[in-house]
Amino acid sequence: MPRTPPIFAPTLRGTFYRAIDPAFRSSAVAGSRAAGRYSRAHEPTLYLSATREGVAAAMVAHRSARASALEVAEVDVEAWGIVDLRDPRAAEAAGVDLANAAAPWQGVAAAGGAPTSWAVRDRLLRLGANGLIDPSRQRPGLWHLVLFRWNEEGAPAVRLRDAADPR
Repeated sequence: MPRTPPIFAPTLRGTFYRAIDPAFRSSAVAGSRAAGRYSRAHEPTLYLSATREGVAAAMVAHRSARASALEVAEVDVEAWGIVDLRDPRAAEAAGVDLANAAAPWQGVAAAGGAPTSWAVRDRLLRLGANGLIDPSRQRPGLWHLVLFRWNEEGAPAVRLRDAADPR
């Protein structure tokens, strides 16, 4: 009998990266203030990249909506309950159509519609997920961590690393 693939990836621990407006550094781990690929405007969501290169790739799609002087902040993360959308078997086990995750979302949201990627979030939340790993569409091989919950009881933990913190 074939084994069902696990829905959740192993616990992630390490440093992740986020582009921030230096004026809002104190709230860098509060989550996004606007709608995103996996979040309606009223749904706090923390978008992080696994590498600095991933931040640069992600920002290609957001240049017009961002401050001109961004810095890359380092964020220490310990996260579990994450669905890895790079793994088609995990996505299938979670009932996620990868085409819905990858579909363009900005124009749909701007027109008042609901992008299909928001339904991906809704599906994963119903399964008890704390977030997902999203493969970069700009640079294959790079990936992003998207958290739906963090820094609350029973949720992943994140901490903004101070610029003076040693590695």
